[in-house]
Amino acid sequence: MGQIPAGSGDTGRDEAGTNPRSGRHETEEERADRQWGDLLQELRVAQTGVQILFGFLLAVVFQPRFSDLSTVDRNIYVVTVMLGSATAAALIGPVSYHRLLTGRRLKPQTVIWASRVTKMGLGLLFCTMCSTLLLILRVALHNVAALWLVGGMALWFLVCWFVFPLWAIARDNGRRQADGTKTQGADDSDPRP
Repeated sequence: MGQIPAGSGDTGRDEAGTNPRSGRHETEEERADRQWGDLLQELRVAQTGVQILFGFLLAVVFQPRFSDLSTVDRNIYVVTVMLGSATAAALIGPVSYHRLLTGRRLKPQTVIWASRVTKMGLGLLFCTMCSTLLLILRVALHNVAALWLVGGMALWFLVCWFVFPLWAIARDNGRRQADGTKTQGADDSDPRP
């Protein structure tokens, strides 16, 4: 979103009114509305998980065993709470964008920026999850195995959240090149300029 494919005029559409990037008959505003709806569905899933995790983190400090934690574990806890706060802010941020910009005819730009903040929130969520796992496993295992387990799980998060989607994009682009179809901006579900 935000890019106009080369050679398609000012509107980014062919003569039939179809957006060559998506194959859909929709205006820029209709596309922004659809992408906003898609983003909201994604955010609902992420926000719920973040809120549960953040609530858990906030409750930990009030547990009797918290005073028994080592300095290192307390520092990990503080970092984890700060990461959880940043994650919650980033994943709730698009709601604020939308609310403050509603009615100003900025929906396409709102979708672009909300998408960017959401991606940043997913990166922060990755860090929060790893930090939370490190804290829990250090307390549970009291040995270096915690680091190996967190490293393995971090790798799994990276594969599930980033490698598989990037692999799908690369695979799709390879198919489109073999078919002779355009690859530029083939999927408009990612609103980036």
